[in-house]
Amino acid sequence: MINVAIVEDSNTIRNGLEVLIDGTDDYQTVAAYEDCESLLENIHDLKVDVILMDINLPGISGIEGTKKLKEISPDYIILVLTIYDENDKIFDALCAGASGYLIKKTPPTKLLEAIKDASEGGAPMSSNIARKVVDFFQNTNRITSPVKSDVQLTPREKEVLSGLVDGYSYKAIADSLFISIDTVKFHFRNIYKKLHVHSQSEAVAKAIKQGLV
Repeated sequence: MINVAIVEDSNTIRNGLEVLIDGTDDYQTVAAYEDCESLLENIHDLKVDVILMDINLPGISGIEGTKKLKEISPDYIILVLTIYDENDKIFDALCAGASGYLIKKTPPTKLLEAIKDASEGGAPMSSNIARKVVDFFQNTNRITSPVKSDVQLTPREKEVLSGLVDGYSYKAIADSLFISIDTVKFHFRNIYKKLHVHSQSEAVAKAIKQGLV
């Protein structure tokens, strides 16, 4: 069962997401709020696998809320679900610690697949968003040479990080290296500490910029 929390200020959209999730086998909504403050106030009482987060919210924005959640625990999996596809919104959200970025017009079946993918360690994005991210890294690499890093990763940590850079989920990385998903998560916790990051997207960005993989 995948436990989902929703933060969305539109009653219509929030209710629609609840109906979709609760009406699908192996998914359930454990909480639904109209603002980040309510989620942050109750997060310690929730057993949640994936958080669907809007950006434009009353009070704390979804991006700031994502930062605060990742400060509480880097293990929270947050999927941004928004109408915005501007570059600055995308990268602000990913740098804040979001595991994926989806546009609200994403078809219901694709949204459910994205929630499942994120729960298994993936970083799902709408196709046009993924293209913008890839273009950004490609253009950055053309302009700048990798910065030499003094971060010391073990050979296994480099293998795990390479899998993430290539877009594989935790499960796919585990299968390719013949290790358990828990072992993959253990390696990522160590990688995050060494890189001083709090999310998959930050780890990918830093790995590419510093030529670690």
